[in-house]
Amino acid sequence: YNEYKSYLRMDELREPCPYRIFDDCGGAFSMGCIGGSVFNVWKGWREAPPGFRNIFNSVLTSIKVKSPVLGGNFGVWGLTFSVCDCCLIYVRNKEDSYNSILSGFFTGGILALRSGPQVALMSAVIGGVLLGTIEGVSIAIQRYSADQFKPVMPTLPDAV
Repeated sequence: YNEYKSYLRMDELREPCPYRIFDDCGGAFSMGCIGGSVFNVWKGWREAPPGFRNIFNSVLTSIKVKSPVLGGNFGVWGLTFSVCDCCLIYVRNKEDSYNSILSGFFTGGILALRSGPQVALMSAVIGGVLLGTIEGVSIAIQRYSADQFKPVMPTLPDAV
């Protein structure tokens, strides 16, 4: 099994679609909680009154109160993105960069839908452009790194 697994592409190593939704949602929640904790340590430290005990309590309270909220926001974004991505994979019958870009577009629009159609459209465009940029940079890095592994014709010394 491990020998077979080494031949698979990265897309094929991911979970199949129904399970991918929960995997991505949990990963996004974890990233939001960890990133929120790092940010809230700094914010709690900055807003605390002087004294080690006050700083420690302020940092701890800031992390406990605000980090799960940011983690929940990231989790909802990851859930919506993965549902859109899986739906596009099902509809288009292929898994490529366009699915991610369109999923970013739909996710931005869906999450901003309560604010009205103009705001939803603007958020959808921003989500699509953001994911398009991420996919474009990813493709550029892959092509650049692939050039390093192209075979090169050896140069032979001149015969005298």
